[in-house]
Amino acid sequence: MSTPTLASPALVTRLGATGRPAARIQLVPPDFRIADNPTAAVLRAASAHGPISRDAAARATGLSIATVNRQVAGLLGANLLRERADLTAAGAIGRPRVPFEVNHEPYLTVGIHIGAVVTSIIASDLRGRILGGVEIPTPRTGQDAALAVIARSAKTFTARWHRRRPLWVGVALGGRVDSATGTADHPRLGWRRARISAIVGESLGLPVSVSAHVEAMAAAELLLAPKTAEERTPGAASLYFYARETAGIALTIDDRVHTPNNGPGSIVHLPTGSDAVCECGKRGCLEATVSDRAVLDKARSLGILTGDSRPAISALYEAARGGSLAAHRLLVERAEVLGRTVAMLRDLFNPDRVVLGGQAFTEYPSVIPHVAEAFAGASTLAHKDIRISGFGNRVQEFAASVTSLSAIYADPLTSMRRAVS
Repeated sequence: MSTPTLASPALVTRLGATGRPAARIQLVPPDFRIADNPTAAVLRAASAHGPISRDAAARATGLSIATVNRQVAGLLGANLLRERADLTAAGAIGRPRVPFEVNHEPYLTVGIHIGAVVTSIIASDLRGRILGGVEIPTPRTGQDAALAVIARSAKTFTARWHRRRPLWVGVALGGRVDSATGTADHPRLGWRRARISAIVGESLGLPVSVSAHVEAMAAAELLLAPKTAEERTPGAASLYFYARETAGIALTIDDRVHTPNNGPGSIVHLPTGSDAVCECGKRGCLEATVSDRAVLDKARSLGILTGDSRPAISALYEAARGGSLAAHRLLVERAEVLGRTVAMLRDLFNPDRVVLGGQAFTEYPSVIPHVAEAFAGASTLAHKDIRISGFGNRVQEFAASVTSLSAIYADPLTSMRRAVS
C-alpha cells in the first residue's frame, strides 16, 4: 500500500473587517480518489458495510487482521469510529468480534454548490448521507459581496445543527476553478479570480476545499454511490456528462477523478449544428443550444411559454407533463442534441462506462429513450449502455457533499487533526 498523499493545506491570511489580520484559512485541495492507504480503506469499509466486524473488514479491504486492528484502534482514538458491543454475536469472545461503524452522529460537513441561478447549502454526515439543506438565489451582486452572502447563509444554516460539530466546508461551482488557490472564474456570474476559500473559509472558520462542480459530481459517483461488481473493476474508466444550466464533463481513471492542473476543460462551444447564437458570436455552440436558458428562450420564441416575466425551466417541464406536444418536442430536440454530443465524446475517450447527470436528463424522464436512441445512432463504436446518475435531481447537493468529505476520506487521521485543532 502507498502512503497518503493528501496535499498540505495552503494557509491564507487576509485582512478582516477591522483591518487586522483575520484568522488563517486552511485550504486543502479536494482529493477525488479511492485512497489506498490502510486507514482510509478501513473507514471506507465501515461507511459502506458497517456495522462490520474486523474479520469482515479484513476481507473487504484485503488487509491482514493485524493491520485492520491497528487502523480501527487509530480511528477509534480519533472518534471517527465507534464500537457496537450491543451487536456482538452471542458466545463471541474478545474485542475483535465487536462490530464497528462510522461514528457519524457527533459531526457534519458543510457543502455549498454555487449554481448560475440557485445556490444549495447542505449538511452531510461522515457516511455521505445528506442531513438537510436549503437553497438561496445565487446573488447577482459583485463577487465578494455575493460570496459574503452565501457564506453568511451557510454559517446560519450550520448553526441549526447545534448537536453536531462541523468539520469541513466544501464548495463546488462551475467555471474554471483553481483548487490549489481556492479561486474561480465564472463567466456566467461575471466572477474573475473570485476568492472562494478566503471568504467562505473565514466566515465558517473551517478547513475548506473548492472544486469544479462536474468533477465533484463524478467524485460523488466514485466515492458515495453504491457499486455493482462491474463498476468495481480495477482500472476502469468512466465519462461523466452533466447538463442543466451549464454543460460539462469529467473523466474517472483508475479510481481517481482526472483533475487537470490548469483546471477542467470545456465543452461549452462544441458544435451541434443548431442555429442558436452563442455569446461568442458563433452559431450552434453546445451550451447556447441545450442550457436551460437557451431552451426557455426558444420556448418563448415559439409561443410555448408566454407572459412578460421570464419563466423558470420548471414551467416548460410542467407544460410537457401537462400534455403540450410542442413543449415535449422541444425537450426531445434538446435530448437528441445531448445524445449525439455524448456519443461524440464517448467515441473520443472510449470509456468503460458513461454516466449522465443533471436535470436536463432527470427532470423530464420521458426524454431518456430519445437520448439513448440519438447516442446509439451517432456512436461509431460497439454498442454500450449509458446510465443515468442514481443521485437524480440531487447531483449538485452530492457534489458539494463529496467536496466537503474528500479530504477526510483520503487521509482520515490527518484531516481530523486539522478539523479539530
